[in-house]
Amino acid sequence: MPELPEVETIANALRCGGRGGPALLGRCICRGCLMWPRTLAEPAPAEFETRIGGQAIRDINRRGKFLIFRLQADSMLVHLRMSGDLLVEPQTAPIAPHHRLVLDLDGELRLAFNDPRKFGRVWLVADPQRILAELGPEPLDPALSANQFYERLQRTHRQLKPLLLDQTFIAGLGNIYTDEALHLAGLHPLHNSHHLDRTQAAGLLASIRTVLEEGIQRQGASIDWVYRGGDFQNYFRVYQRTGQPCPVCGTTVERIVIGQRGTHFCRVCQPAPKGE
Repeated sequence: MPELPEVETIANALRCGGRGGPALLGRCICRGCLMWPRTLAEPAPAEFETRIGGQAIRDINRRGKFLIFRLQADSMLVHLRMSGDLLVEPQTAPIAPHHRLVLDLDGELRLAFNDPRKFGRVWLVADPQRILAELGPEPLDPALSANQFYERLQRTHRQLKPLLLDQTFIAGLGNIYTDEALHLAGLHPLHNSHHLDRTQAAGLLASIRTVLEEGIQRQGASIDWVYRGGDFQNYFRVYQRTGQPCPVCGTTVERIVIGQRGTHFCRVCQPAPKGE
């Protein structure tokens, strides 16, 4: 699933131009065509196609793993889930087999939501906060201080790996960047959040920011057959490196399952918590 750096990369490309397509800001949506009804979370398909036609794209940004298209009257939210992607292509291009929603734009362009596994979702809403309100803070937001992060950790009694994956605790992290951040911070994924001291909490927040910023700089990680263009996968510390040497100490990277999620770590750099 695309995580914060991948979604940020897509938002930047759509906003400013990139990934083989032009910038979309200011372009008008001439019409929308829904090809897989369940892609649309709300409103009803007929209302969606009526409302979205004629609206110009004012801005494109990100909140957590959501893409947010600020239109004239509404906001269109897109969650890519497991296999979704947004493609800018000429209107003359054939409709690909996995296109679930297409928006015809002025300039004879098309914005297509391609989603082979059909898990992605789109919302057209007047107030995006109604969908986004439950998300936790943005990890790269300077307003999130180390002290605030420590206090949030103290209020929960959960293992670090599933906690950091919880979008209501902190928004945007997934399996890749959680494993990478925990390794950089030297914390075991089973460590209980409320047992971290202030120094450990500050180190974890700094590590989260470091791996996310590097991921954005490298345009995300291209490890699936869907997301393309990034090269952060060439710089992984532990993720998907089971059986390979830890880049810090040389110990073999291990994989365990926590909360039904494959988790990669180094038992030397990330010692198991004692007495928890």
